[in-house]
Amino acid sequence: MGKLADDYIVQPVTKALQVLDYVARQGHDVTLTETVQELGLPKTTVFRYLQTLSAAGFLSHDQQRDRYGVGGRFRQLGQIDRSLMALREVAQPEMRQLVETFHETVNLAVLSESEVVYIDMLEPERPVKAQARIGYRHPAHSTSLGKAMVAFLPDAGGLADRDRDLPAMTHRTLTDARKFRRQVEDVRRRGYAVEIGENEDGLMCVGVPILDRAGYPVAAISLSAPERRMKRERTDAAAVALKVAAERISMHLSSASRSP
Repeated sequence: MGKLADDYIVQPVTKALQVLDYVARQGHDVTLTETVQELGLPKTTVFRYLQTLSAAGFLSHDQQRDRYGVGGRFRQLGQIDRSLMALREVAQPEMRQLVETFHETVNLAVLSESEVVYIDMLEPERPVKAQARIGYRHPAHSTSLGKAMVAFLPDAGGLADRDRDLPAMTHRTLTDARKFRRQVEDVRRRGYAVEIGENEDGLMCVGVPILDRAGYPVAAISLSAPERRMKRERTDAAAVALKVAAERISMHLSSASRSP
């Protein structure tokens, strides 16, 4: 690793991750002494890291035996990663079909509080220059992906209950919370969301929720394209195709969850 990269490394974080990595790899609970001997770090330092990681839920601390093991939050992150991998694996064939049909960018995202997180994206041979990339976060209220998911949450996910306006991404972003509530009610009725220049100037997106068996939005899929290419007929066709794709993804996810 070069010197420039080293300048950005936070050594205490690196050491804490070494402690977490050691405990997680053992397959059984360990003591403070074992961890110190293995890592060669000062006992006081290791103790502080073990206590901090335990307080954060990444490790568990059995106070009676004074041993440390993997915590619930660490296991939860592993489960989330496996769930996202399964979602991408199931969704990709449907996403490829949509790209081949419409020759536009297809996005897959999940909801994280009041933001959407892009977890996959397939682009055609003529990709549109857009801000969104895998791992990026955008406000839920300014994207068709977010609107599609929020519409199927209880009480619009709390986004419509704010005392102040929602933040604007462009001059066309819907920022009035009451109007947003009415909009997502329409989205829920028709089963898809349309966003025109609210998240990025000149771009239009059509989004559809991916629902689990209980009707909860686990993710959403969208098609994005320059506004000039998305005439009414093409928008309607994209909405129908996205709804079919989302239903297939939902069906495969449900089948996988029932498998032993």
